[in-house]
Amino acid sequence: MPPPSDAEIEREYLRLKKEAEAGGYHLSPDRAFVNGLVAGLLANTERYGYPSCPCRLAAGIRERDLDIVCPCDYRDPDLTEHGACYCALYVSGEIAAGNAKAGAVPERRPPGGPKKKETPAAGLGALPFPVWRCRVCGYLCARDSPPEVCPVCKAKADRFERFI
Repeated sequence: MPPPSDAEIEREYLRLKKEAEAGGYHLSPDRAFVNGLVAGLLANTERYGYPSCPCRLAAGIRERDLDIVCPCDYRDPDLTEHGACYCALYVSGEIAAGNAKAGAVPERRPPGGPKKKETPAAGLGALPFPVWRCRVCGYLCARDSPPEVCPVCKAKADRFERFI
């Protein structure tokens, strides 16, 4: 399989950038670095049929790799704690603006991928994550901490409250 062309990389980059910005996320400002990641995503899409993270070893079985399909399950906690995701495709607003630099991000994915989770007990107390509510538009998300920017109304994280 030939590597992706420059035109394919550019198209995918523009799609990812538009999607990221619409959701309140930022791509790394290092365009050459991002182009390498985009080429890896395109190669993995061709190879496996889905865009697994180019910085991780995929099993080639979608069900086993769902946690590392880009954007991966680990992006948001990595951004919150380290300002960048594991592969540094996604970065914080500070890094995107050039006011900070991305550092090393430790691997969160358990060896061999996540173990199959049992269905949690019913009821709000059994939720695996807190639910955050944007006080501006009402957007809800279940994660460890609120997003840096609301993907709906673009309000900053400080405009979120813990809902559940």
